[in-house]
Amino acid sequence: MDLRGCIFDLDGVIVDTAKYHFQAWRRLARELGFEFTMEDNEALKGVSRMASLDILLSRGGIVPDAKEKEELAARKNKWYVELISGMKPDEILPGSLRLLKALRREGILTAIGSASKNAGSILNSTGLHDLFDVIIDGNRISRAKPDPEVFLKGAEEMRLPPQTCVVFEDAQAGIEAAIAGGFKCVGVGLPEVLGRADIVIPDLRKISIKQMRNL
Repeated sequence: MDLRGCIFDLDGVIVDTAKYHFQAWRRLARELGFEFTMEDNEALKGVSRMASLDILLSRGGIVPDAKEKEELAARKNKWYVELISGMKPDEILPGSLRLLKALRREGILTAIGSASKNAGSILNSTGLHDLFDVIIDGNRISRAKPDPEVFLKGAEEMRLPPQTCVVFEDAQAGIEAAIAGGFKCVGVGLPEVLGRADIVIPDLRKISIKQMRNL
């Protein structure tokens, strides 16, 4: 392929903030009087904040009104932001820095395409902000993955057609979004979950620019 841009999901691909999301969701569940387990948390991967809250509340059999839901989501996010504000560069996932710098050297543009509304804070805390040309996060989109909006906006702001960009994703909904948008995609994680991707790797140490150009 004529590789000109790469779009990365953030959580689980570049950094691992899943543990902080889990800690904040578990704290909320405990305050509401029930336990939220790591197994329960799997259902929240790649899902928006309000949809995640709906899943958590269903586990606890709780049906709040719209105002209460907004307050619960805000409370969880406050705890999460407190946790991620202490993130350090050593929490960047293996292979991420090497790949991003290699893409820079080759003149290949880079973007973040994340549902997270806190992507900017995470990139600042970890010192990654300047390695991305474009940042599309949850504050800039109206439709969640598997809708391709986040990736299409990333490509548009890089001024590149989707067929010249590779998407990196760790969630099934993200792979579906990439396919729907006409992108080549690399799954980061387990083949049994991400099998629809063009290639699946365990982490970013296992991919080269040459492999991407061969997609």
